[in-house]
Amino acid sequence: MAVFFNQAALSYNGNTVNSNIVSGEIVEVLTATKTAVTGTYNGDDAITYVVSLTNSGALPINGLTVTDNLGEYVQGNLTRVPLDYIDGSLLYYVTGVLQPTPVVAAGTELVISGVNVPAGGNVLLVYQTRANGTAPLVVGGSITNTVTVTGGGLSTPVTASETVTAEEGARLSISKALTPTTVMENGQITYTFVIENRGNTAIVATDNAIVTDAFDPILENIVVSFNGDTWAEGVNYTYNEATGEFATIPGPITVPAATYTQDPVTGVFTVTPGVSVLTVTGTI
Repeated sequence: MAVFFNQAALSYNGNTVNSNIVSGEIVEVLTATKTAVTGTYNGDDAITYVVSLTNSGALPINGLTVTDNLGEYVQGNLTRVPLDYIDGSLLYYVTGVLQPTPVVAAGTELVISGVNVPAGGNVLLVYQTRANGTAPLVVGGSITNTVTVTGGGLSTPVTASETVTAEEGARLSISKALTPTTVMENGQITYTFVIENRGNTAIVATDNAIVTDAFDPILENIVVSFNGDTWAEGVNYTYNEATGEFATIPGPITVPAATYTQDPVTGVFTVTPGVSVLTVTGTI
């Protein structure tokens, strides 16, 4: 709803007299909402949006243009666009019936032209975007995405926004290396387990992370260390020399969160994983 005011002036013989001020209201018949199918994202995730346009008037509203700013934000004095439109993903429904795709132009913003909303009807625009390298991944990071609807005889643009937040949590991977790769019988070898966390929260004792393995050939007289500290059997890990089965005890495995650095020129975030290293040395 928009309120307007108006006043007249009467001039005569060098005099001016103002009328009273009248006011009126323009009732907006077109409303818009924007909803993300999921409320969180990770790097490179696809995010689906649904834009709903509802016409409560008695006449159709034709020739609308819907412009999505793809989450535009400012870094310093530069503008970043953290979402990319996924080509060909747009679905256009008029009163629940799928229609031919309208004109779509995508770049630093997404522009959908030629949208028509029937009298008393509704239009749904469903499309996908992908979080790119400028999407914030830190705890509390978010993308606020706004659509602006213009044309069709609207007196003022109609807007709708949706905010999605960076998913909080650890994202672990583990790799295993062997040194040396060639060893004499009754020789000594070392297994090195590198645990990386690309997530924005650390793995702590209460997360009860566990590393298990079954050494083949079976190792004897093993020595275990974690991030350079020697571990004790029964306190930090268990090992069965008869079967070669190894397992860390829930709690001692911790991994720091990743850190994120945004390039001031490109705006792209570099992810530096948090790393912890477990080593097991024994005789075969």
